Amino acid sequence: MDSSAAFWPQLFSSSGHSSVISMVLVAVGVYAWLIKHAEAAIAILAVDPAILLIVVGILMFLLTFCGCTGSLRENICLLQTFSLCLIIVFLFQLVAGVLGFVFSDKTRGKVSEIINNAIVHYRDDLDLQNLIDFGQEEFHCCGGISYKDWSQNMYFNCTEDNPSWERCSVPFSCCLHKSKQTVINTMCGRGMQALDYLKAGKVIYTNGCIDKLVNWIHSNLFLIGGVALGLAIPQLVGILLSQILINQIKDQVKLQLYNRQHRADPWY
Repeated sequence: MDSSAAFWPQLFSSSGHSSVISMVLVAVGVYAWLIKHAEAAIAILAVDPAILLIVVGILMFLLTFCGCTGSLRENICLLQTFSLCLIIVFLFQLVAGVLGFVFSDKTRGKVSEIINNAIVHYRDDLDLQNLIDFGQEEFHCCGGISYKDWSQNMYFNCTEDNPSWERCSVPFSCCLHKSKQTVINTMCGRGMQALDYLKAGKVIYTNGCIDKLVNWIHSNLFLIGGVALGLAIPQLVGILLSQILINQIKDQVKLQLYNRQHRADPWY
């Protein structure tokens, strides 16, 4: 049996699972782009999430195709491409993590910008609205820096010429909910921006979500590190297996050339 056969099944299996994931990403991206193309998501993020899913899915499929085909056909060129791409992805993740840690202030500013844009487009997309409500309820926060950030939204704006019935209010997800409360009062945030912190704090969360998110990250560094390590290990294993397989294929080629030369030698 070819000595390289001991390693390609593991590499093929890993690449096969990634291929399935990549096709799922492409399918979800196409569905989101065709069925529900939200303008609010484009305004908040630099890239349309649906397009991003499609691009990432296609790149993952091409990468895993190189790994699967290279391991099955024992093609050194495809395996080297697979290994090089994994190394680039791993280094990119490593550099992004280091830069995010070193330039934490700029990262915080970017997160603040995204949250403020989300507040502005809160009513433009139902999924975005549900995401913001979930975040505020989960982290017990309201707005970006404080609950008064909701004045950036045209419906919650506190200006006197604002005709909205939600003028100077905050979403119901900002409200303090009692543990035994069965019916949610969606009007609980009415007029809260007009109150000071002490009075508003009796009804709603007054702290912003940015500080809550930063505190959550600081208190869950081990969890985040574990997730990052879990993502990095399969990449490192793929790089290792592909390099081992490449070396074994090269050894087999050298052995075949050696045998051919000695068979052609009449004194062999």
